[in-house]
Amino acid sequence: MALTRTHSWPEGHWDWPIHISHKHGIRCGDMIFVGGQVDLDSRGAVLHAGDLATQTASVMANIDKVLRELGADLGDVVKLIAFYQNDGSRDEQRFLADVARQLPVNGAGPAIMAVPLPALAYPGMLVEIEAVAMRGADGHRLERQGVALRGAAPLPAPLSHGVRCGEMIFVSGLSATDANGASIAAGDIVRQSQIVMDRIGEVLHGFGAGHDDAVKINTYYTGAGQFADWEGAARVRARYFTEPGPAATGIPLPRHATPGLMTRTEITAMLGKDGRRLSRSHVWPQGHWDWPIHLPYKHGIRCGPMIYLGGQVALTPKGEVIEPDDLVEQTRIAMQNIRRVLAGFGAGFDDVVKVTAFYEGGASADQLHKNLSVRSACFTEPGPATTGVPLPFLAYEQMVIEIEVVAMLG
Repeated sequence: MALTRTHSWPEGHWDWPIHISHKHGIRCGDMIFVGGQVDLDSRGAVLHAGDLATQTASVMANIDKVLRELGADLGDVVKLIAFYQNDGSRDEQRFLADVARQLPVNGAGPAIMAVPLPALAYPGMLVEIEAVAMRGADGHRLERQGVALRGAAPLPAPLSHGVRCGEMIFVSGLSATDANGASIAAGDIVRQSQIVMDRIGEVLHGFGAGHDDAVKINTYYTGAGQFADWEGAARVRARYFTEPGPAATGIPLPRHATPGLMTRTEITAMLGKDGRRLSRSHVWPQGHWDWPIHLPYKHGIRCGPMIYLGGQVALTPKGEVIEPDDLVEQTRIAMQNIRRVLAGFGAGFDDVVKVTAFYEGGASADQLHKNLSVRSACFTEPGPATTGVPLPFLAYEQMVIEIEVVAMLG
């Protein structure tokens, strides 16, 4: 059963240079999804070009505007993903502090994932931040519980290493760094992956949960678009889950902000308010694409009203790329795969609340608009919130887009 949802587009808010079906924010029940917010004007021109601190403040203000149209505010944010330009010269802790400075201090703050990129979609744009917020349908603020990870570098207050709100648990992007922020086992992605997964377990344990309560895992690793970059680390992470595991997305980055850091992973988990594990179902359509090695992850996971799809791509069941280097055709194939997975839950595109697309490209609108127009055409208005993230390469040679979605059903 489709759930009632409302959307947000504040008056005078920034817009894309092309017309699309996506909206800035979508509310469905207690859940609110804000698509990647940027510092553009209503005609799609970049503001404060090259000024990260000013753009960050403007982006956070834009998130607040979207939330207020949906009956919430920054105090209800439970998760942030911050994509920002970093060629290795920027101080990530300073950037995180700039984000945290915009948040109210009213108890446990949100989990956060910081993702350094060579460039964002438009020239001069340095930051794009998306958000998940939770607010009672009757308008009351929901109780939250936060966790700070021992032995890891502290996050600027009020950000949390993990936060729980109702049945939802969000774990920040965790990495193998010490209390001073230096890399542990520098350059060793396999050892760092084990440290990260152990730390995720510690945060989940703080809420009475475990790895098998995860419904979505996202890993950003240092690599160059080769299978060998991620195979060993993927096998390590896989050992922490029993089948059926969560939906998964893995994204290669040229670098992390900390020298020697090779991987960072975030988790979304769900647990009953009484501490009991929630029932879930999974989907793997017949003949669907697969990884070259066996992993416990599934293409789609449903738990309660939430449906999480791992990154969908244009691969064969043997992991071979379809339509090599063709962004438009691979986008169409990925969207067809999304449709197939959603159908396995009795859902469709109109049940999608959030879309994230990672595509091969740089600081040029052309590549974004090529895939954005294809994705947008799959939805009737008002479409879901969306974020588009350019990368120099993806996990496989000649694969040029990976798309993940969140949907909700009654």
